[in-house]
Amino acid sequence: MKEKEQKRLSQLKEMEKGLYNKEIQKICGIDEAGRGPLAGPVVIAGVIMPPNSMIEGVNDSKKVSEKKREKLYDLILEEAISYSVAIIGEDVIDEINILRATKQGVTKVVEDLEIKPDFILVDALTQIDTKKIPYYSIIKGDAKCYSIAAASIIAKVTRDRIMRQWEDVYPQYGFATHKGYGTARHIAAIKEYGLCPIHRRSFTKNFI
Repeated sequence: MKEKEQKRLSQLKEMEKGLYNKEIQKICGIDEAGRGPLAGPVVIAGVIMPPNSMIEGVNDSKKVSEKKREKLYDLILEEAISYSVAIIGEDVIDEINILRATKQGVTKVVEDLEIKPDFILVDALTQIDTKKIPYYSIIKGDAKCYSIAAASIIAKVTRDRIMRQWEDVYPQYGFATHKGYGTARHIAAIKEYGLCPIHRRSFTKNFI
């Protein structure tokens, strides 16, 4: 690993290092993918990485190419002490709103972890039910914290794979390309074909 990358990863792990120094060993990073799209689920991932983990390239998933994310996904899961993923569908998002749906996903992630963490680092969310496990919320945490960045990659890859599968069912919308986000092509397709079952009704009122 190049010295520059080693330094970047070391800086990305500053938050974890502070917790390890306090004898907190099992740290879970939690992040989501898909709060903004017009279609598909929101995916929340949580991962506990070993204290010595330094996977080259781990970063905010938005800063990593799709091809590289797929490779990092495998490397992260190979190293992970424990991980879980929650998929909250568009029906729930429409029923209780995207923020509540995301928070519900965080709670499910914590519940589903086979090994429970001592502490949780989460991207931006507050007032969440972490089953009495202490947590700290970091604004733009996926760009500032190694564990959250790793979780962001798991969440993003999982959601992208789901949206590519929906491309086969509803090819007219181009889900494989834009993953359900409100691109000009996607909005034009909605206006031409109407909504399909995976569209979020609460997000698409302005386009139909």
